[in-house]
Amino acid sequence: MTLPDLVLYDDEFRKIKDSLQRLASDANANVVFLVDKNGQQIAAVGDLTTLDTTSLASLTAGNVAATDGLARLIGEREFSILFHEGERDNIHISIVAQRVILVVIFDERTSLGLVRLRVRRAMSELEKIFEDIARKAEKEKQVLAADFDSPFAEITDEDIDRLFSE
Repeated sequence: MTLPDLVLYDDEFRKIKDSLQRLASDANANVVFLVDKNGQQIAAVGDLTTLDTTSLASLTAGNVAATDGLARLIGEREFSILFHEGERDNIHISIVAQRVILVVIFDERTSLGLVRLRVRRAMSELEKIFEDIARKAEKEKQVLAADFDSPFAEITDEDIDRLFSE
C-alpha cells in the first residue's frame, strides 16, 4: 500500500526537530533522524558530518521493507522495532505512526534500555505531530475543494444558446 505524499508545515517541522533533538540529548545518542518509508530524510539532528545521510535514509527504508517481508512470512503484520549492534555503534529503528521511520544511532556511552525508553516517549510526541499534520492536510484539502470553481461554472445554458444561435 502506498501512502499519500507527506506535507510538512513549518510549525510541525520545528516540533519534529525539537522532538528529535530532545531524544538525542535524553538518550545520549550520536544521531537521530526521521525518514519516510520511501527513503527520503525528513529531519536529522546530531553529528551528521561523517554520515552519508541520503544513503543511510534509503538503506534504512529498504531494511524496514525487507523486515516487513520477513514478518509477513512468519505471520506477523510487521516488526515495529529493529536493532543492529555493531562493534562501536548501534542502530535502533522504530516505525512511527505506520508512516515514518525513527532512527537512533548510539554508542557505548548509552544503553539500549535507555534508548528504548526515550524512543517510546519521542514516538508518542511524533505520533501527535503527525496526527496534527494529517488534520491540517485534510482541512486544507476541504478548503481547496470548496474554493475550486470550474472554469465553466459561470457559463449558463443561456450563454451556450446565445453562442450557438449567432
